[in-house]
Parts: sequence; C-alpha cells; structure tokens
Amino acid sequence: MDIQELANAMEAVLFASGEPVESKRLCQALDAGISEVEEAAALLDEKYSQNSGIELLRLEGSFQLATKQTYADRIKQTLEIKRSSALSPAAMEALTIVAYNQPVTKAFVESVRGVDSSGVVNSLVEKGLLAEAGRLDLPGRPIAYVTTDNFLRAFKLSGLKDLPPLPEQSGQVTIDEVIEAAEAAESGE
Repeated sequence: MDIQELANAMEAVLFASGEPVESKRLCQALDAGISEVEEAAALLDEKYSQNSGIELLRLEGSFQLATKQTYADRIKQTLEIKRSSALSPAAMEALTIVAYNQPVTKAFVESVRGVDSSGVVNSLVEKGLLAEAGRLDLPGRPIAYVTTDNFLRAFKLSGLKDLPPLPEQSGQVTIDEVIEAAEAAESGE
C-alpha cells in the first residue's frame, strides 16, 4: 500500500472511530509500521492545514480527527449544543493537582487544597476531565484519579509532557508523603 493510500485508510479509520485510536492499534489495523503511520499522519496534517475544517490531533500515542476550534461556534449553533460552563476556581485547582501529581486520591487533593474536595472531584469525573484509575493498595483501598483525553483536548495538550512547569515546587505535598503519613498513623507512630 503506498503512503497516500495508507493516509486515506488512516483517515477512514479515525473518522469512523470518532475517538482517539492508539498508534499501535492503527499499525495493526493498517498493517503498517509506526514510521509509516507517522508519515501518513504528516500527509493528513498537510491536507488539513489547507482549507479544511478538520484537524488531526495527537494525544499521548493516539490519533483522533476533530473539528478545528475556529468553527466551534458554528457547530454549537447548528447542533444546538449548550455552551460549556466554565470551571470554578476550586475545580481548576483540583484539576491542576491531579494533572501534576497523578494518579492521586481524593484525600490527596483535599490534603493539598486544605478543604473537602469530594464534590469537585466527582464533578470533574462527570465532565469527563478525570477518570478512576483503579484502587491503591492502602488502607481503605482508595480510588486513584487521573486526567483523561478530554482533559488533554480541553486544554489543547498533546500529552502531559506539555503541561507548563510549576513555578515553585518547594512546600508542595507529594503522594509519597501522604502515603507515609497514613502508614505512620496506622502503625501508631
């Protein structure tokens, strides 16, 4: 299969999926190597950069087709989509804590914020910005939370490596410190 045909097939798969598709899965579906998939992606990037309402997103080892932000208002108007409400300062704070320290528990978010954060974390899960990532091997087996692909799309990041650096990390509580404190409290130290 030549590279143009591969790009066409990749475009069809991504269009039909509507969700991010991992590079490894694309390679299997298209019977191609990662370098060929990357080359096909470059062709699609070039195609979409020229008079198109679509763009190719790269999301931590995955690809997805999406509409360009330029046309968001027209899409919302046509599909009568309700305008997304802005995140509250508390939600942004909790989201930031999770993004930079994931996976984390609600207790960790509460420890850093200094206030009950159950409602905020639950709201971020409902909005699809956070997801449960299993349970930690700690007393009570608390749920760990991580950011989602929706988080990456909402903040126009291709991966967590694109998060801006924190200005000052001294004084910041780490999950390891929370775990150590929990274990010390349990053992009666």
